[in-house]
Amino acid sequence: MHLSALFVYPVKGLRGIALDAVALDALGPVGDRRFLVVDETGRFLTQRSHARMALVHTALSADTLTLSAGGAGAVSVGRPADESAPLRTVSVWKSAGLLAEDCGDATAAWLSDFLAVPCRLVRIGRQFTRPVTKPAAHPGDNVTFADAVPLLVISEASLAALNDRLVARGEDPVPMDRFRPNLVVTGCPAHAEDAWPRFRLGEIVFRSAGPCARCVVTTTDQATAERGVEPLRTLAAYRRAPDDPTDVNFGQNLIHETKHGTLRVGDRIEFL
Repeated sequence: MHLSALFVYPVKGLRGIALDAVALDALGPVGDRRFLVVDETGRFLTQRSHARMALVHTALSADTLTLSAGGAGAVSVGRPADESAPLRTVSVWKSAGLLAEDCGDATAAWLSDFLAVPCRLVRIGRQFTRPVTKPAAHPGDNVTFADAVPLLVISEASLAALNDRLVARGEDPVPMDRFRPNLVVTGCPAHAEDAWPRFRLGEIVFRSAGPCARCVVTTTDQATAERGVEPLRTLAAYRRAPDDPTDVNFGQNLIHETKHGTLRVGDRIEFL
């Protein structure tokens, strides 16, 4: 079993980037969800309510985040924290009162025009702190603007099993990007990742934070922003949580116990 693909999502809700290797710090994969789109009240925006976010490409250089979209040009903003930037109080789900750095009027105008909703881009800075609140969290476990935990793992076999069911129902198979994982692994049976309480991948030790309950984002084509009913409808037929049937699970949430190191495609899995 080994790591077959790595992804980061520089801005929560926008398109991700495939990488061959990624460094981890105290918050998770470097470059992952360090930026957030918020409305005028500071509340986070995602594809759940704004499917057009799927059409915004992200690109990272050492010092710059660039956003682009077909027919809309591009806009760039610095990646490093900037103590001179205005602070905004923002929220992600139940995490309220988060202090983030505003990324300026030019970026806000570009995003507002493309998404057709007043919004701003904010960045994690030195005054940001957000502890993981999942039951599996330990003191010192922190997270970015991700939903709740630093990472998500899905096996290739889990996606293949889902696509077999979709095809059997006369539906089109779906790509892995519908589920926005950080880590994709191969060499294990379908849904084996559900039963990995603690493991090492390369030099990084991970602890399970429980299954990932899926939402309408999985029904959003990441190339076109068109939304349907699959694969959530098919998943609901066989992946409902036994303790809460309103949850449809696919993939496993992870907390990294090793707070600094590097993950590389090809890293082997070792169970602890």
